Amino acid sequence: MKLELEGKHVFIAGASRGIGLGMARAFVAEGAKVALTARGAGPLDEAKQALVAEGAKAENLLTIAGDMTASTDIAAALDAAEAKLGPVHCAIANVGLSRAPLGFDVSDEDWDADMKQNLFGSVWLAREAIRRILKRPAPEREGANVILISSVAGVDAMGTSLTYAASKAGINHFTRQLAKFTGKEAIRVNAIAPGNILFEDGVWDKNTKERPEAWERWIKREVALRRFGTVEEIADAALFLASPRASFITGEVMVVDGGQVR
Repeated sequence: MKLELEGKHVFIAGASRGIGLGMARAFVAEGAKVALTARGAGPLDEAKQALVAEGAKAENLLTIAGDMTASTDIAAALDAAEAKLGPVHCAIANVGLSRAPLGFDVSDEDWDADMKQNLFGSVWLAREAIRRILKRPAPEREGANVILISSVAGVDAMGTSLTYAASKAGINHFTRQLAKFTGKEAIRVNAIAPGNILFEDGVWDKNTKERPEAWERWIKREVALRRFGTVEEIADAALFLASPRASFITGEVMVVDGGQVR
């Protein structure tokens, strides 16, 4: 299937590792120009070097370090990316961590930090990207879209921290509601809700190394396909949603979890 993403500018927040880097790699392979953002300049440089070593053209990549939960940093990053790579075609908000403990007794500080990290960073990126897309004449913004990375924890009660679950559920509803507002401008907004994705230095990588037999039993019990997902499987979903092949899809939360959500 030809995805028609050649030369398109894709802006990815949280692209230095894991799912974000996997998406960057997939879009580069499709011939897209990719802006990679994250907090740390060092990991971003390493990610860019890895992509170039795999065959990516350095001129089609841009790394921007900054706080992708701060609206001013997001706006500045988008401006810099558009100045180098051209008008943004797809902005992807891939931010999500939780510092809060399990249980009901969560401090104000943890609620504030996790909601800012997991919800508001995505909200600000969507807003700033759409503002810039709408400045272009309608023919020049054809196919432009936003993708938010959510989680199955926002779809079903999975026993995760309250802050993480609530913020990801917020992403899902925000996606559906925002799509109603931007549809009249032909701007699509969708989310991807990954399940348990295994990648180096990720949470599941740590868990399975510490207690391999226990987590193998758990995954076979909880997931219909009886395995962890891969970064590439999330990246493939993002490629499809960003492409003209998904031109009649908006306001959707695409669950990619191997059949875990009941």
